[in-house]
Amino acid sequence: MVGLMFAGRGPRADYPAGMSYTSADARQGLLDEFAGAIEEIGRALACVGEAYDLLDEHAADRLEEEIFGPLQTAYGRAKRTHTGFAQRFGLPERAFAPSGPVGLASQGAALFLHGAIEAAEEADLLIGELQDSMAPVEVGDAELRAGLAEVRELLTPVPHRTSQLLRVLGR
Repeated sequence: MVGLMFAGRGPRADYPAGMSYTSADARQGLLDEFAGAIEEIGRALACVGEAYDLLDEHAADRLEEEIFGPLQTAYGRAKRTHTGFAQRFGLPERAFAPSGPVGLASQGAALFLHGAIEAAEEADLLIGELQDSMAPVEVGDAELRAGLAEVRELLTPVPHRTSQLLRVLGR
């Protein structure tokens, strides 16, 4: 039995204070926390996709290379990490559906890009909190830790690159 903390928020809310829960519960909790980050990456991708359609060719090419590519790679790696961990420990796998509508085209590319920044930062924060909680070490494995680190490495520069693109839009 283990009594782990999740994402820096203390013991899991569905267990009374001081009550231990099984390693399987801890692993499932870790997967649930990670799933929230994966959903945020999906939202960032949806925002970038909407912005792409509203940009001129040069800006769209830059968006695709510097922002969409790393986000798409991070999303794929995160889903593989989530699925692999679930399979290794006999936990239910989760299908991640594409994010739904994130706004109206009339709102403009800048609004979508700001949404992408927000979602990428939130995903990075969630994964960072997971890593800081030590849950991946206590209930995880080397593949999970490597996957989390790789996803964060891909995500970390996205907000800055997106901000740089925003600065030159319309010039």
